[in-house]
Amino acid sequence: MMTIDKKVVESLRSNYGDAFYLLDSDQFISNFKELKETFSHIYPHFNIAYSYKTNYTPKFCRIVKDLGGYAEVVSEMELEIAKRVGCDANKIIWNGPIKNFEIMENFLCAGGTVNIDSIEEMAYVKKIASNHLDKMIHIGIRCNYDVYDGVVSRFGFDIDSDDFVKALSFIQNTSNIKLINFQCHFAKRQVEYWPARAQGMVDLIDRLGIIPERIDIGGGLFGKMEDTLKVQFKAHIPTYQEYALAAAQVFADYFNNKNIKPELLIEPGSALVGDCMKFLATVKTIKDVRGKKFATVLGSQKNISMSGVNPPIEIIAMGQEQKEYKDLDIVGFTCIEGDVLYHNYTGKLAHEDAIIISNCGSYSLVMKPPFILPNFPVLDICGNQVEVIKRGETFSDLFRTFSFA
Repeated sequence: MMTIDKKVVESLRSNYGDAFYLLDSDQFISNFKELKETFSHIYPHFNIAYSYKTNYTPKFCRIVKDLGGYAEVVSEMELEIAKRVGCDANKIIWNGPIKNFEIMENFLCAGGTVNIDSIEEMAYVKKIASNHLDKMIHIGIRCNYDVYDGVVSRFGFDIDSDDFVKALSFIQNTSNIKLINFQCHFAKRQVEYWPARAQGMVDLIDRLGIIPERIDIGGGLFGKMEDTLKVQFKAHIPTYQEYALAAAQVFADYFNNKNIKPELLIEPGSALVGDCMKFLATVKTIKDVRGKKFATVLGSQKNISMSGVNPPIEIIAMGQEQKEYKDLDIVGFTCIEGDVLYHNYTGKLAHEDAIIISNCGSYSLVMKPPFILPNFPVLDICGNQVEVIKRGETFSDLFRTFSFA
C-alpha cells in the first residue's frame, strides 16, 4: 500500500469524501501465502478455506479463489458471492446452523459440500439424495466435543450423542451420499486450545475407523496486529507458526505411517484479513465539556468493530494549527454515548486532521449497520491507481426496499 501522507489524503478526500476504508490487497495475498506455507511445511496436504463472514469483500474472495483456496460460507448470500467471484462448487464449503434448503439442493447437485449441523438438516439431505439418485451428494458432519476451553459450543453434533450415530449411519448407508469431511468450529482463539481441537478429530477418526477426504478444524485464529494493540490483550497473540505447531503437528504425527493422508483445512478469517484494512476518519469538532476533551470524527466505532481496546492510530496533520491534548476521547458521529473510537488520546490534533485506524479488516465492514449514515467507500491503493472496491452507499441503496406510501 502506498504511503499515506497529507497530499494523498487531500487527493482521496477530494474524490471520495471525508471517510473511507483503505484495503490492502497485497498484504492479504502475503498473509494467505505465509499461512498456507507455514501449515504445509508441517503437514503438506493442507489448504485454507477463507471465512467469508469475516469480510466478504469480493476482491478478497476472488484472491482466495485465484490462490487455490476454498470458500467457507455460512449463508445463501455468501454462497452467491462465491459463485459470482468464480468459485467452482467443489471449492465451496457451506457451514452454519441454518440453511435455505432449496438453494442447498441445487448446490449439492452441482458438487458442493454441505456440513450438516443438526438432525433436522440430515432429514432434508435425505430427501435431496432420494430425489437425485443420479447425483453423488458430498456431505460433511460438524463435530462437537470438549476442547477444555470452558465453552459448550452450540455448533455441530455432540460426537457422543445418538444424533451423531444416526447421521453417520445414514451417510454411510446411502449409496449416493459421500462422507467428504469431518468439521469442527470452536470460537476461542488462544493457541492452547488448538492441540485439543486437533486431537479430538484424530481420536474420532481412530474410534470410528473412518478417514474422510478432508478434515476441517475450523477457524478462530488471531490475526497480525501492531504491538500497541497486542499489549492490550490479556492473552498471548500467537504467530502462524505457533498455530501450525499446535495443530498440524498432531495430524503429521498421526498420519505419518498411514497410506491415506486426508486434506487438512482451517477456516481463518481474522488471521488473513485483520491487518488488511484501515479506516480513515476526519476530525470535525474538538470541544471541552466540563474539563473532558472530545474530538468528534466522521466515522464510528461501528466502522472499526473494536471495543474495549484502543486501535492503532496515525494522525495526518492537514494544515490547521494543532494543539496538544491529554486524555482526549475520539468519538463517532452517532448519537450513542458509547461511540468511542479511542479513549484518552494524548498528543497533537486539529480540526480536519485525518485519523487513520489500522487493523480494521475483521468484521468491521460486514457488521456495520445502516445506522444514522450509510457506509463509506472502500478503496484499494496498492497499485498505481486507486481502485474503488465499493462505492459509498446512498440513501437509495438503503431505502429502496421500504415503502414510503
